[in-house]
Amino acid sequence: MSEQGTATSRRSLMSAEEIRRALSRMAHEIVERNGGIEHVVLVGIHTRGVPLARRIARLISEFEERPVTVGGLDVTFYRDDHQSRVKLPAGPSDMPFDVEGRAVVLVDDVLYTGRSVRAAMDALRDYGRPRMIQLAVLIDRGHRELPIRADYVGKNVPTARAEVVEVKVSEVDGRDEVVLDKPAG
Repeated sequence: MSEQGTATSRRSLMSAEEIRRALSRMAHEIVERNGGIEHVVLVGIHTRGVPLARRIARLISEFEERPVTVGGLDVTFYRDDHQSRVKLPAGPSDMPFDVEGRAVVLVDDVLYTGRSVRAAMDALRDYGRPRMIQLAVLIDRGHRELPIRADYVGKNVPTARAEVVEVKVSEVDGRDEVVLDKPAG
């Protein structure tokens, strides 16, 4: 039974090792597409995008032998539906750098409707004008409501709207996994 009291079935989509491999592949793709990392910054969208961005930065730093700048962005009050959602901010934005003229790679756990990404792009304007914005997501589940697509995808997972994709990361949840919850029936 789920928290709402309705029966659901769970299916594993990614193990910890599959997440690690996907992030490693995405890290290499980011370096390749940008011709290095000289003007690249990674910005994780709170909550789970932040640790994913840090992991990608660590991987890039290992094979590029240079540090990668990482920030975190809380988009709660930039969402177009925040009035209808009773939700506290996910955490303070941590953007100790200027994005002016840089390639910003937004990092999130799941791309669904595109509204969080749109909110993140709006929030980035408070920190300057990037040369470009790219998007990296661990899971792309479809069902876009806005014309937004990811540049780097860990895994594409076709879903029904009633299904729920749960990404767990050890930094927040104590374990790494991605599961799909399907309502019974």
